[in-house]
Amino acid sequence: MMTNLFSSFDPSSSILSLNWMSTILGMLFIPSMFWLIPSRWNFMWIKITYTLHNEFKILLNNSIKGSTLIFISLFSFIMLNNFLGLFPYIFTSTSHLILTLGLALPLWLSFMLYGWINHTTHMFAHLVPQGTPPILMPFMVCIETISNVIRPGTLAVRLAANMIAGHLLLTLLGNTGPSMSLILLNILIFTQILLLILESAVAIIQSYVFAVLSTLYSSEVN
Repeated sequence: MMTNLFSSFDPSSSILSLNWMSTILGMLFIPSMFWLIPSRWNFMWIKITYTLHNEFKILLNNSIKGSTLIFISLFSFIMLNNFLGLFPYIFTSTSHLILTLGLALPLWLSFMLYGWINHTTHMFAHLVPQGTPPILMPFMVCIETISNVIRPGTLAVRLAANMIAGHLLLTLLGNTGPSMSLILLNILIFTQILLLILESAVAIIQSYVFAVLSTLYSSEVN
């Protein structure tokens, strides 16, 4: 029984902590694709990346060629870390704002710098939606500015909160196991399996949402 409910998310659990090493574990599975005969998993992954490329290309309109690869890499990185966090004793790095903000903030900042330097008039036009009455324009500029500034925060908090919520629910239910009867324990195990399947779906969905929203923010500055 844990003394602190959030201790499972503590990255500094020892003097020589290797928790953050889980962030690069996904990289270790990639090199085999380059020297082994492609398997069905390889073909499935290529199909997924090709589908994502086509979708991001539509969202980005006529952006710089190859820019879809950035968002496909972002999707892959987040999804691998989300899935690795579902395994026992592997640190969930995407449940920490230091990582999610580290991904969202540089992306958003680069989009803003590129947009304001190269397309200043276009960026000013985004602050006032088309058809806004003149009397409401100052308020719309304030609202649009605030919504623009909090974008990296919402991206980071959304991903971290979803990862924390699922893991906390699994931990809370798991801690009640030792005090249950055999029948209730079987029901608990079945419920935990269902929640694990749900968390697997959340791991994919949240990485997809993060990548798609980043793509949409990028398309607005062109």
